[in-house]
Amino acid sequence: MNQNDFIIELEKIGICATKDKLDKLEKYYNLIIEYNKLMNLTAITDIDSVYLKHFYDSLTISKIIDLNKYDTLCDLGSGAGFPGIVIKIFYPNLNIVLVDSLNKRVNFLNKVIEELNLEGICAIHDRIENYSTKHKEEFDIVTARAVAPLNVLLELGINLVKKDYYFIAMKGNITSEPDYTNALNILKCKQTGFITFKLPIENSNRCLIKIQKKFSTPKIFPREYNIIKSKPL
Repeated sequence: MNQNDFIIELEKIGICATKDKLDKLEKYYNLIIEYNKLMNLTAITDIDSVYLKHFYDSLTISKIIDLNKYDTLCDLGSGAGFPGIVIKIFYPNLNIVLVDSLNKRVNFLNKVIEELNLEGICAIHDRIENYSTKHKEEFDIVTARAVAPLNVLLELGINLVKKDYYFIAMKGNITSEPDYTNALNILKCKQTGFITFKLPIENSNRCLIKIQKKFSTPKIFPREYNIIKSKPL
């Protein structure tokens, strides 16, 4: 996906790619390439693939929720900043927190934030399970892209979501996803959106799952909420 294809495909999902936003993406791409020589940020490095599989893919979240209507977002396991950094560039109205367990990646993310002069966004070095216990019900939207199975993500991240707001999982091929019905029932959440689609050009499968939190998180979870014994992320 070259830049012109990127602009056209974004228009199809109602997103305008201004020159300022495109300039920020170009600078972001150059930082990814520079720092990828020092650490493992991504195996995808050629520019056309980055625009398709990272930049465009990150913005497909807009297919299932209008990000212009919300104020706060948390990106769990942000890695090299997908989708959080890309979302911030296109939705400056959002105050965003990026959470990652590897300090080297967090340093990279903060460098990107500084170089792109992004405001209202920060990167935090912490494990998801630790961060979620310290920041209960602080976010309108919590998202994670290709981090872990949804039943794991829900147990770890639902604390962060405000009552009546949303957890959005960004997935690849949903057929390999373990059943998460039990997690929804135990955590008293409701699936309010489910979209499958294919990335343009390469036609790989994608899935967005929108889950609404239907209760206010208690200060201490009863034992029944220990749905799975998850590995730290």
